[in-house]
Amino acid sequence: MSRRTRRTASAPEPGVEAVRPTVTVCRGCCCGTPEVPGLDHTAQVRDLRQALDGTATVRVTDCFGACERANVIVVQPSARGRRADGRPVWLGFVNDSDATTDITAWIKNGGPGLTDPPKILDLYTFRPSRRIQAELRDT
Repeated sequence: MSRRTRRTASAPEPGVEAVRPTVTVCRGCCCGTPEVPGLDHTAQVRDLRQALDGTATVRVTDCFGACERANVIVVQPSARGRRADGRPVWLGFVNDSDATTDITAWIKNGGPGLTDPPKILDLYTFRPSRRIQAELRDT
């Protein structure tokens, strides 16, 4: 695993993140690079933003520190989803457009806490280490 660098996600508009789900796409040291061949990384972010416009906030961060699972996407629930016990869902190896399509369809249907993800996303779901979780809470 490469050295972790400070996250540089841009903040969403005030109040928006609380209402809508947030999709954070890692584009750090391994994610979004030629180390993950066969995927147009720029198009993946663009497609997420276009498909989820008005439904979710899509942002890019520098590095989650889960480089061995590049490309990583984290889907955080909306406020309503959190009230329904929704928790962030970590997805690794999101390296094809079909996975991106499955993620957007799930979020459009409600996302974490409100709608179960398609079963195919079980192949991508993982739980990050406590160290990574703690570092993300501290930023």
